[in-house]
Amino acid sequence: MRVEIHPTHPQPRLIGKAVDVLHGGGVIVYPTDSYYAFGCALAAQDAATRIRSLRRMGKQQFLTLVCRDLSELSAFARVEKGSYRLIKSLTPGPYTFILQATRELPRRLADPKRKTIGLRIPDHPVTAALLDALESPLLSATAEDGSDLEPLSDPDEIADALGRRIDLFLDAGTGGFEPTTVIDLTGGEPELVRAGAGSVDHLMNL
Repeated sequence: MRVEIHPTHPQPRLIGKAVDVLHGGGVIVYPTDSYYAFGCALAAQDAATRIRSLRRMGKQQFLTLVCRDLSELSAFARVEKGSYRLIKSLTPGPYTFILQATRELPRRLADPKRKTIGLRIPDHPVTAALLDALESPLLSATAEDGSDLEPLSDPDEIADALGRRIDLFLDAGTGGFEPTTVIDLTGGEPELVRAGAGSVDHLMNL
């Protein structure tokens, strides 16, 4: 199902529809401050498996945890004082942070060797409204059709490529064209893993 949602003032009725789908164990596509993304509820193991299949993800690839705020993020990851200040200065925004997982995170979601997880606090009104209504993080991955092409940004292309394989598409118009900036905070110093939509100037001044 494809529904057109306002990109800056999302309709509560449509957000509620998406939350119902998530609570029912479904898979949605929703807009973020980078690309469109797949999303499912944290406890929805079958939906997470569907997302991995849609993305053709390998065993060494893991879904990202999308959180409302720092307090929610810190429930699932260990955040040192210096890392906390850095994350606070950059969020909400188009960044993914690699952090050590806490025991609160289901083991199936963390890298089994490094015990790490990627976390995001996006800056997008639709994402924020969705997380507030869900009252829980989303498991997420960039929306792709499983090919080697660029992630999908055009709503019509998303609907054509994924419409029958997902349960709900929140269409907020053309998506972003850059991935998130990925920063590894598991070591002594922040490490830039991938430059993307988020500025990396701050890393040069650390």
